[in-house]
Amino acid sequence: MAAFEYVFPSIRGVQASREYYVSMCPMRLIPRIFIFDEDELRPELRSQRVLNRARVPEMARYLTRNPKNYTFSALTASIDGNVRFEPLGEDDGERNIGRLHVPMNSKFVINDGQHRRAAIEAALHDNPDLGDETISVVFFLDVGLKRCQQMFADLNRYAIRPTTSLGLLYDHRDSWASIAKSVVSGVDVFSGLTEMERSTISNRSIKLFTLSGIHNATLVLLSGLDFPNDNDESRVEMACEFWNAIAPHIPDWGLAKQRKVSAADLRQGFIHSHTLALAALARVGNALLNAKANGWKTKLKKLERIDWSRSNPQWEGRAMNTGRLSKRHVNVTLTANLIKTAMGIALTPLEEDLELQFKAGKNGKK
Repeated sequence: MAAFEYVFPSIRGVQASREYYVSMCPMRLIPRIFIFDEDELRPELRSQRVLNRARVPEMARYLTRNPKNYTFSALTASIDGNVRFEPLGEDDGERNIGRLHVPMNSKFVINDGQHRRAAIEAALHDNPDLGDETISVVFFLDVGLKRCQQMFADLNRYAIRPTTSLGLLYDHRDSWASIAKSVVSGVDVFSGLTEMERSTISNRSIKLFTLSGIHNATLVLLSGLDFPNDNDESRVEMACEFWNAIAPHIPDWGLAKQRKVSAADLRQGFIHSHTLALAALARVGNALLNAKANGWKTKLKKLERIDWSRSNPQWEGRAMNTGRLSKRHVNVTLTANLIKTAMGIALTPLEEDLELQFKAGKNGKK
């Protein structure tokens, strides 16, 4: 028996004819046991596990701000050491429950969860009480760490990041996610025409908008506006008022809602049926609302003068690059510039500068 060792209460299991162990570890032990030092890893392991430190503060804040309502999935680690499992007994119900003895000179490599480990360490500095909470750890035996790299690849092989829209749909903590969902419900043309789970729309879909597109556009629309007591209901009300006021001046939206035109045909033939247009219209709306001018709704009638068809050469270099729609920031701004000009709304200095570059041929073709 090793003179110094870690002892983990564990459950033993078998995968691919190899034993593995699951243990519940106090969070305060995680940074002490799983020391993440890229310099100590062999290059072939380190290249798979470069820590993206920009992700850590956000994850740590998630822990500290939601101490009664957070969820962290298990860590997965490989152990290179002479471990020993001590079962509770020999009966069927006891032989796979016991203690895992791990010599302190063993090496641990995290196969999945290095960012969670770093976030736990950062969160403990701000809220030491989290140290009494536990997180599950799955231990695999890997003498010499020969299987470590393949395990990393296997664990991430079928991992699929949820779409932005689906993340917003299921997020009940973020206020802007809730605002976006309320806006979808409160705007007639959005209700029934919004793809709530995917962030892209298939060719045959009857939808025109995405939840993520409406979320991002509404963020831009309400940027810089003051709301009494930072009230989200007021934000929803203002956003719904704007989008409901826009809709009558883009009649195709209403026709799609009534199933009188094909949403697929609109997406194929017109700019106004894409996320790019929502983002550009949001910039226009933000300028109108920040100006606090009475009668801003009457200015929206000028939207009817705009030729939204993709065949309109005015969109080339603005909304489209060589015939393909682009959601890049520069394209959104140039599209908004055209709409603003058509409505008689002054451009900001930055927008004017970009417009001059565009007209000089630096962005798009003359």
